[in-house]
Amino acid sequence: MTDIAQLEQDTLRQINEAADEAALESVRLAALGKKGAISALLATLGKMSPEERKTEGAKINALKDKATEALAARREALAEAALEARLKAETLDVTLPAAASPQERGRIHPISQVMDELSVIFADMGFAVAEGPDIESDDYNFTRLNFPEGHPAREMQDTFFLSPEAGEKKLLRTHTSPVQVRTMLGQKPPIRVICPGRVYRCDFDQTHTPMFHQIEGLVIDQSTHMGHLKWVLEEFLKSFFEVKGVKLRMRPSFFPFTEPSMEVDVQCRRQGGEIRFGEGEDWMEILGCGMVHPNVLRNCGHDPDVYQGFAFGVGIDRLAMLKYGMSDLRAFFDADTRWLEHYGFRPLDFPTLAGGLSG
Repeated sequence: MTDIAQLEQDTLRQINEAADEAALESVRLAALGKKGAISALLATLGKMSPEERKTEGAKINALKDKATEALAARREALAEAALEARLKAETLDVTLPAAASPQERGRIHPISQVMDELSVIFADMGFAVAEGPDIESDDYNFTRLNFPEGHPAREMQDTFFLSPEAGEKKLLRTHTSPVQVRTMLGQKPPIRVICPGRVYRCDFDQTHTPMFHQIEGLVIDQSTHMGHLKWVLEEFLKSFFEVKGVKLRMRPSFFPFTEPSMEVDVQCRRQGGEIRFGEGEDWMEILGCGMVHPNVLRNCGHDPDVYQGFAFGVGIDRLAMLKYGMSDLRAFFDADTRWLEHYGFRPLDFPTLAGGLSG
């Protein structure tokens, strides 16, 4: 006869030493399975006399009950230990910032950001946004803007020409001035628009790319004069560079589509590799402007004896470089996510004049 006391001791010890569910299940099968030790004892009860069955049966059934209870207790203990280990491994520090959503991790390209900033500034001054196609006709890009056929001024811009369509010369626009032409042909004064968009020229170095971005402004009515032009430029540059005020210096220049034409310098301070606007004794050329040439008004169907106006143009890429400290224009088009992570803008931080253009 098997020593029941010794079997109980061994079985309970093995149950308590089981390290996991698999080990515990092995102990259960060894004790209570069909061929288990306790099951084998229960099978011997039928061969015993009534007196033996009464005494030995009670001992064997007590052993079975103790083993069953010990198995349940050990199984519960293993489950609690597993849960505690999982909680420790998956502990969340609620004091840390929440992980950013995909929408918040994305970044707005500096060009898009600056376009939005410019739109906000000029919208506050009553300017609408006008757009046009990137592929333009020679007529809109040059002729109506007072670039006669064969005129040397056409050589001022290195142009990407396309194959003619139906005898009409086509090209990638070299400035957004054709949008001004389309606007003047399509509506009557008063006109007050800005024309942002991509432009194309055969040029490539640290500060030039074959495709870049430009914004031009146009005002046409019966009373606009140079004083209005100067005020618009001062307000624009003051708001864009987010300073209390700027000083401008206008120098005579030449553009076929304006007369008189001017290059505009803005007051700045160059110090420690930085450029600060609205202070200092230095000057930096920032944009070109002028009063709309009478020939341009006439070419677009307006009487220059009745209407007059001004126009200006500036490179958006250059504005972004000056404001946000980027030294190489080519990086704008490299599609380097590390660069965009550094210089880009959060998509939910919309520029406003009251809240700050650059967030």
